[in-house]
Amino acid sequence: MEKMHGIFPALLTPFDQAGRIRKDVLRELVEFNIKKGVTGFYVCGSTAESFFLSADDRKAILETVADQAAGRCRLIAHIGHIDTLTAVDLALHAKSVGVDAISSVSPFYYNFSFDEIRQYYFDIEDAADVPMIIYNFPAFSKVNLTEDNIASFFDDDRFIALKNTSSDFFLLERLAHRYPGKTYFNGYDEMFLSGLAAGADGAIGSTFNVMAEKFIRIQKLFEENRMAEAQEEQRKANNIIAAMCRVGVMAAEKALLCSMGFDFGIARRPFRALSEEEIKYLEEVWRTNS
Repeated sequence: MEKMHGIFPALLTPFDQAGRIRKDVLRELVEFNIKKGVTGFYVCGSTAESFFLSADDRKAILETVADQAAGRCRLIAHIGHIDTLTAVDLALHAKSVGVDAISSVSPFYYNFSFDEIRQYYFDIEDAADVPMIIYNFPAFSKVNLTEDNIASFFDDDRFIALKNTSSDFFLLERLAHRYPGKTYFNGYDEMFLSGLAAGADGAIGSTFNVMAEKFIRIQKLFEENRMAEAQEEQRKANNIIAAMCRVGVMAAEKALLCSMGFDFGIARRPFRALSEEEIKYLEEVWRTNS
């Protein structure tokens, strides 16, 4: 499989007041970002509130995104779950939908050994045989995959990429040098330019839902060696991200989409809704840095 490249929004999930998925609004968000020029979408990842969703909900979201995208971009389905059987079920469904790849965060909470984590990934691949993207997210999963851990996957051609949501750019650089044929996705949006310098081919990010054009521009400027302009664009994006972090990223992204005219609702509890003052603050930072 050829290397992937570019910007992939990790899609948010819109809910109505009863907490039901708004498929119509999800379609609008997909279309909005396709028109901006994104390479594809990362579906049902952390940003989608996937661990609040049933397996059936996750399948319905993927089917909706695939139908709206209609082959115009690449699709990665996050099928991660703490239970291998559920992850395999989601992987087989993703294969039936026709995604380009699947991805999974490492199983967490029970302090699994690396041997158990490794077996989890190979059980999924043995059952579904879909190109797999390893998802390294130590801050949330509390599983910190090492270079040798990841090498034990990359020696198998079915494992095609790494989503590295980590500030360990040394790990990213070492892997990109050791396995140049694999794809490397930066995970922290606020560190995208740093990830590109370390060898990332693109990025998967939550804030791309609302400002994908900034990150498309950062990558273009980087590739043209226009570093000062790339740094300035990253700075503006980071001003917005800093405001999001101040009030809560998930809630902030949904509030900004609502301000743009998408009936996105709020995140599911226990996430809180933002106050009117917080929304006004976000909107002001957004206007200043857009």
